Amino acid sequence: MKSTLRVLILAIVALLIPVATPAAQPATQTIVLAGGCFWGMQGVFERLRGVTDTTVGFSGGSASTANYETVSGGETGHAESIKITYDPRVISFSQLLDVYFLVAHDPTELNRQGPDDGTQYRSAIFYTTPAQRATSLAYIASLTRRHVYGAPIVTQVVAFHAFYPAEEYHQHYMDHNPNEPYIVFNDRPKVENLERRFPQLLKR
Repeated sequence: MKSTLRVLILAIVALLIPVATPAAQPATQTIVLAGGCFWGMQGVFERLRGVTDTTVGFSGGSASTANYETVSGGETGHAESIKITYDPRVISFSQLLDVYFLVAHDPTELNRQGPDDGTQYRSAIFYTTPAQRATSLAYIASLTRRHVYGAPIVTQVVAFHAFYPAEEYHQHYMDHNPNEPYIVFNDRPKVENLERRFPQLLKR
């Protein structure tokens, strides 16, 4: 009798204790990347499946200097950047890094990228989660270990603090101005390289 009563009490207690459920994973995540002129960066990343939104802007400096004319002076601490919103169930962060390091820019160029010179064109990953930081550092270590580049990788991996969208005419500039000489010579080849190297990552 006592054992039956004990079992009944334990069953009642179990019903009263809420069952812990795993925290729901966010449907999307964000990452801010810098790697030269943001026109070409957006032109590449907006073509990837799983990328739900891209915005070009500035990260690394203060709100008071977050405009194109001031940032172009190279003294604001800002880098021309792209804020990427993506669905990790469709495209992984590692796949984004594949495109970032192997297509979108040259991570060995210090404070410049192609024809553009200045700290605002530096290579930088502004991570938004500890996992993004760990994955970025491991990825760079792997590239270095495998001697993928003939020069040291200078990409900064720093915590994200703020992102300030650029002026409206900069948004999706490559798509709106496909025949501009700068786009033709500097950015269109990046998209063509993306199409050759990672066709499986492209939006259909």
